[in-house]
Amino acid sequence: MKAIMIMFDSLNRHMLPPYGCSWVHAPNFTRLAKHSVRFDRCYAGSLPCMPARRELHTGRYNFLHRSWSPIEPYDDSAMEMLTEHGVYTHLITDHVHYWEDGGSTYHTRYSSFEFFRGQEGDKWKGVVAAPKAYEHSAQKCLLGRANAINRQYMKDEKDHSQARLFAAAEEFIDTNKDEDHWFLQIEPFDPHEPFFTYDKYTQLYGETSEGTELSDWPDYGRNHYTKAQAEHMRKSYASLLSMCDTYLGKILDKMDAYHMWDDTLLIVNTDHGFLLGEHDYWGKNSMPFYNENVHLPLFIWDPRYKIQGESRNALVQTIDLPVTLLDYFNIPPTPDMQGVSLKEVITKDAKIHDGALFGIYGGHVCCTDGDFVYMRGAATPENRPLNQYTLMPVHMMGRFCIDELKTMQLSAPFTFTKGLPLLKTQCRPWGEEKGFAYGLGGYMYPDLITENLLFDIREDESQRVTLKDNAQESRMKQLLIKLMKETDAPPEQYQRLGLT
Repeated sequence: MKAIMIMFDSLNRHMLPPYGCSWVHAPNFTRLAKHSVRFDRCYAGSLPCMPARRELHTGRYNFLHRSWSPIEPYDDSAMEMLTEHGVYTHLITDHVHYWEDGGSTYHTRYSSFEFFRGQEGDKWKGVVAAPKAYEHSAQKCLLGRANAINRQYMKDEKDHSQARLFAAAEEFIDTNKDEDHWFLQIEPFDPHEPFFTYDKYTQLYGETSEGTELSDWPDYGRNHYTKAQAEHMRKSYASLLSMCDTYLGKILDKMDAYHMWDDTLLIVNTDHGFLLGEHDYWGKNSMPFYNENVHLPLFIWDPRYKIQGESRNALVQTIDLPVTLLDYFNIPPTPDMQGVSLKEVITKDAKIHDGALFGIYGGHVCCTDGDFVYMRGAATPENRPLNQYTLMPVHMMGRFCIDELKTMQLSAPFTFTKGLPLLKTQCRPWGEEKGFAYGLGGYMYPDLITENLLFDIREDESQRVTLKDNAQESRMKQLLIKLMKETDAPPEQYQRLGLT
């Protein structure tokens, strides 16, 4: 038995032809849908990048206790469990966040791993003089500077980190096609911003990858772009998605050539989506989590059941994927895993969840039952009390600062911490942190945090109308409390959200 996961970053469901998009060129995603089960109600859980990957390992939510973080000492990693049960696991990625402080301890859970340099703000090449491209860049920061340098070393498509990554994936398959009991995780950073690609793809949308002053790297937050700027960035995203589609096709070709559909599980998924001006926002993190960010694409081919070209309507989440992998290799999940194997959803569209929890540390705590979405905001603009719980005191790009650690105390164990007490530190108000340490201040827009939002997504998938229905809000609030209790949320989260 073999398994392959292709996990794109920031892959928008509503931009894919199998989910109804008519203008994006992605024939291999259409090809994939014809050879797999398409999931129509898949939701994110903990956001953004590394919180989602922690779910992919642990099969449980983490955003109520912790912001961006490493794998904790008490976490159960499905990838490590596979290795311990004789399944060879290999990670191939150009996702630079694995090599930052807050992404450590993930890649070392695999039997082996490969990392390809050059994405986004990867501190890759030692170039002292800032490139001319940086002088005209909209991203005047260290990440933008690194990005301008990195692009100088990826002028040809073959040199792009995504191209090198997929070449390594093809090599792994060529080398190991006749072996058994392995799992390959192919994890491109694309189509995450910046939307850097080549004329081969931009010309599909009447654009060019060079010679324009328009940015391909949108700012997170409220829209401030002209119509032309916004249109260019949407087409830039679509161009990069088309590049992703090309390399997806190379893996499908290998599946065909080596008859791997007979014995290889294939999962194609993502961590979250990306707002491209919808709701008058760009990006993620700093605004409510609308469907564009959390209603995700998911495709699975399971050779045991050979079901293809069908869709499933049951509510599923990222936390279900590690449990599904374990089940495929006949390994039981641990008691702390909240996810459920998707085998009965694949075979008979069985209901496995009453509701799905999702959100970001310090932001709205949200839930859906598949028909309605409820976003619960803070009871006060101060968005307090709010604490971090960890045994790994690092943020995305740095260590916990001294002022944070001055507030530390040991908390009682949670149900999932194997009896270990955790370090508890207070979250400081937004804007007080020195430098960029993701998650210190919680939610980015304090003026939005006190809003409670309710949507009927059966009638309003685009979430244009905030529903005013006391009965439905009361029902969804009770579902939210139930899901929070099941994940052993910290007591102060109920107080922060006005649920006490």
